[in-house]
Order: sequence, then structure tokens, then C-alpha cells
Amino acid sequence: MSDGPAILVAGGAGFVGSHVCKALAAAGFRPVVYDDLSAGHEDAVRWGPLERGDIRDGGRLAAVLAQHRPMAALHFAARIEAGESMRDPGAFYAVNVGGTLSLLQALREAGIGICVFSSTAAVYGLPQSATLAESHPLLPVNPYGATKLAAERMLADFAYAHGSRFVALRYFNAAGADPDGELGERHDPETHLIPLVLQAAAGQRPQIAVYGTDYPTPDGTCIRDYVHVSDLAAAHVLALRHLLGGGDSARLNLGNGSGFSVRQVIDAARHVTGRAIPVQEAARRAGDPPVLVADAAQSRAVLGWQPQRAALETQIGDAWAWLRKTAG
Repeated sequence: MSDGPAILVAGGAGFVGSHVCKALAAAGFRPVVYDDLSAGHEDAVRWGPLERGDIRDGGRLAAVLAQHRPMAALHFAARIEAGESMRDPGAFYAVNVGGTLSLLQALREAGIGICVFSSTAAVYGLPQSATLAESHPLLPVNPYGATKLAAERMLADFAYAHGSRFVALRYFNAAGADPDGELGERHDPETHLIPLVLQAAAGQRPQIAVYGTDYPTPDGTCIRDYVHVSDLAAAHVLALRHLLGGGDSARLNLGNGSGFSVRQVIDAARHVTGRAIPVQEAARRAGDPPVLVADAAQSRAVLGWQPQRAALETQIGDAWAWLRKTAG
């Protein structure tokens, strides 16, 4: 564990948060994970202490901040499954909005004015252009995107009123796993395409469902921008250093700027794994746009961020190594 300056990492036991904790420790910080473990994993907390607590519990947050005296916070604690948000919006507003408010109030009372926020491309809604820049209209189509946008607005309002600063990082599709094999994706239930495809390759599920084959794309399936979780982690460290160095608040996309279709992902997984992957074609899902690809020029300009593991087969290979390790 690092003995450097403390950084509070709310939701640091989850997929992206745990990778960021590893990157923080490598950069000389001491990540203090605050997590209720409702979706995260205790064994993923390896680079600093774990403080168990609900993000909505202002008293518990205040106690943790008083004990560890972090110089900044990184905020990942959220409900994240867009489909579930349509079925249970109240849970998403309670955690994603109510929890963010609790955290921001606790940070303000503790005199901590720097926050890096885990946001999402879902704040944009249905794309009105081939690639999505930060200037794209913000019109989320589900409660997940709406609650993340509300949290971004809260960050901006607190910054205006109290002089705090923030960076909101809008992810596209997080993928891959730690190249060292220490961490990976373990959602329950799993909803992300690459791990689902790899579970089919491993025989853990009978086939992969392809939702919609009649989209206006070259092969008829949806196209998405996949960004490696280790590249996401590097961006969070850069965003933290940006703010600690006096940089202005910002809202920045994180993506590779290129998209791959569902069929391309499946074909790449067949090549990486050498396994047959049965496919079951199904009807489109409501609200799935044909193409979601990032314009991440601002992240490169503001943070100097350069993805290192952008190749789709690299992302799939890292995820496959993690699945094989954990399955055995």
C-alpha cells in the first residue's frame, strides 16, 4: 500500500474504481476506498484501506473524511445498468443523485474542493452526429443517463457557489481487464457485450444474443466505442493531477474515437479465443442507438490523455485472460 497523500475513492471496489485505485497507488497516492460492497468486491481493494459505508450516509462519510483527511475525491459510487433504471428509477435517483449530494456536502464540510466524477456517454441520449463531442445536446433517454447528468449539474452548482472544482469523465463502453491479471469485470448480472461474448466462448452460457440486425450500419448491428479500463484509470489520474495543479473544471469524453459492431466484437472474440461462439439473433431493444462513437479530442487537449490499449483484440484478450483465470 502506498503511504502517499490520501484520495477518497467512493465506489472503489467496483470494476473501474478498483483499476483506478491501482493506478493511483502507482502514481504515489493512497486510495481510501469507500464502498458498501453492494456491487463491488472486497478482494479488489488492495492498494489502500477499505471503509465500508453507504454513499448516502453523510455521517459515515464525514467520519471517514475526518479520519483519513484526503486531498481530493474520486466518485464512482452509482447504480449503472441503464435497462434496470427503466424498471426501478427510484433506486437510481436515490443513489446516483441522493448519494452524490451527500458526498458533495460532506466534502464541502471537510474543506475538500476537488472531485473527479465517473460520468457516462448516456448523458447525450440519441446521437445527432457521427461522433459525440462534449458540445452535443444533453438529452438522456433513460433514468441512468438523467441521474448522471443531474450529478454533473450538482458538481457545477457546488463549484459556482463554493469555489470547488471538478472533472466529469464521460465514458463510452468500458472494456478489458487489468493487463497484469489482478483485476477484471465481475458484474452480477453481467450486461456488457464483451464479457457476455467471452462467457459464451467459455461455455458458461449457450450463446450470445444479438439484439437487432437491421440497423443502418455496414453489417446491420449496433456500433460502439470500446475503451480499455486501464486507459480509463490513467485518465482519472491525469484528471486528478489537472485539478491538483490548479486546472479548471471540465467535462470530458473518454473513448477511442472508433467504433466496432456487435458482429465485429464476436468475430474478434472468436479469433482471440479460438472458440466457437454461437449467436442467437433477436429483436432490437428500445432505446439502442445505431452508433455511439466518442470525439475525445478534449481529453487529449486538456489532460494529455493517450489510450494505450485501444485495439479491440487487446481489450478482448485481457478480458479473456481474466475470465480464464477466475473460472479456473
